[in-house]
Amino acid sequence: MKTLHIAFATMALTIAGTAYAADPQVGTGETNGYKLVWQDLFDADEIDPMRWDIEVNGNGGGNNELQYYTDREENIRLGDDGKGNHCLIITARREDYRGKAFTSGRMTSRARTVFTHGKVEAAIKFPTLANGLWPAFWMMGNDIDQVGWPKCGEIDIVEMGHQNGIKNGTQDRFFNGACHWGQAWPQHTYAKDKTASYSVTDGEFHIFTCIWDEQSIAMYLDLDKYPDQQPYYKMDIPGTKPEDSWPGNYFHKDNFILFNLAIGGNFPGIWDASGITALNEANGQEAKMYVNYVKIYQKGTSDETFFAMTESDPQPADPNAVQTAQAEPRVYVECKTVFAPGADKIEVFNMGGELVASAPAARLDLCHLPCGCYVVKASDSYVKICL
Repeated sequence: MKTLHIAFATMALTIAGTAYAADPQVGTGETNGYKLVWQDLFDADEIDPMRWDIEVNGNGGGNNELQYYTDREENIRLGDDGKGNHCLIITARREDYRGKAFTSGRMTSRARTVFTHGKVEAAIKFPTLANGLWPAFWMMGNDIDQVGWPKCGEIDIVEMGHQNGIKNGTQDRFFNGACHWGQAWPQHTYAKDKTASYSVTDGEFHIFTCIWDEQSIAMYLDLDKYPDQQPYYKMDIPGTKPEDSWPGNYFHKDNFILFNLAIGGNFPGIWDASGITALNEANGQEAKMYVNYVKIYQKGTSDETFFAMTESDPQPADPNAVQTAQAEPRVYVECKTVFAPGADKIEVFNMGGELVASAPAARLDLCHLPCGCYVVKASDSYVKICL
């Protein structure tokens, strides 16, 4: 009989930094007077319709995009990213659907969670973009149904997949922020691109932050890691003026949040399905965009407004505190059976990150698995075992 005892607290030493450790959901935090007012950690079983509207259309988004947005789980859902992070998952797929060659997902908080001014950010893991994928995290004025676009105003916090990145072979590092406004087409636009010094399609989460106040709109990459950096995008928006072209007339009102993964169109400069090489046989003709969380912070000043139909997710506990609290429970293996006293569910992953066994209990038989090393998830902690 061989018995293996591993404390959960040991896990940080055993496989710290591996792909199986869930990312903390703390974001940039309550800095410079900003306090967290709302967040969705996407840890629920299903997307909350009181928080988000899943769009269903194939109208091309006004940009000649090639996808049909659906509300099917094949295209948009909540789930695990294979590395222990429960996320929003938007999947772009090559498939014939209602006259389109592709499907994908687009989700907005319109009329459900809206605000004026504050700090908004999301942790996003982008897919490989080459060529033809166009993921975005952005906002629009909540009055779009009354005034239309571009009168509502549009704030693009991050877009990737632009044709200039394709041209330069820098799709993994090339992105932009932008604002659009005006009375009618052609609208006024101010966009600024950035080529990062490192890949942002590297299979890791990156935080994109927009700080929006009475004076300006500014956007940052990985502000949690580089708090002293300059913004990759900034536009001044002080006050209002009589001129229709003045941006301050359009960016001091309630906005809602959008996430989507478009395919082709004017931004990538690809208008034919055959030019979309990002969806191919190697990836099963699909690619995924993951969002680990989205957060809104405000200072409580008189210029700010906030409305949400549903309360915020609670702030996650400090990771160090969780680790200390979980130091007592143990996982052990006896005769290829995993025991996790006190756990309500056990999941086992192979070293490639694939789920190979699970049970809604504190005991799980692994006799069907070949000998080797695996990772056991129990009570939100991860332990490496060898059979």
